[in-house]
Amino acid sequence: YPTWKRTLTRRAREAQMKRFCKAQAIQRRLEEIEVTFRELEQQGIKLEKLLRDEDGTPADKKTQWMNQLLYLVQKKNSLMSEESDLMIMVQELKLQQQQWQLDQKLRSYMNREESLKTPEDHAAEQEILGQLVEVVNKRNVLIHMQEEKRLSEL
Repeated sequence: YPTWKRTLTRRAREAQMKRFCKAQAIQRRLEEIEVTFRELEQQGIKLEKLLRDEDGTPADKKTQWMNQLLYLVQKKNSLMSEESDLMIMVQELKLQQQQWQLDQKLRSYMNREESLKTPEDHAAEQEILGQLVEVVNKRNVLIHMQEEKRLSEL
């Protein structure tokens, strides 16, 4: 087993583990965001009830409640934006995984001796290459979306 193949195998495993760890971290953050959404929703409901039942409440108290409500809405919007970013990252990880798998299949076909390849092998190689290009294009679209979102937020 040549050294370069061991190195490639090790690097592939490391990349796989990085993607796995990143996916776990994203999943944890998405769960935290969901819990925070529920908490913000409950706080918002309480503030709305206070604002509706405002008979005899001083104006400064009403203003304070309204400011708290606006803060909750702002926080919820920022969490929704973060959730959107995380979902894009999840798609990116899926596409990275898919690209890696297709790359491995393509390498297995390309490593075969050209004289030993059957017409079916050539067709499969071309199909995998097409799928690989499609995945790369999808990743490009995601990156473009992220860049547009980042620029619009600035």
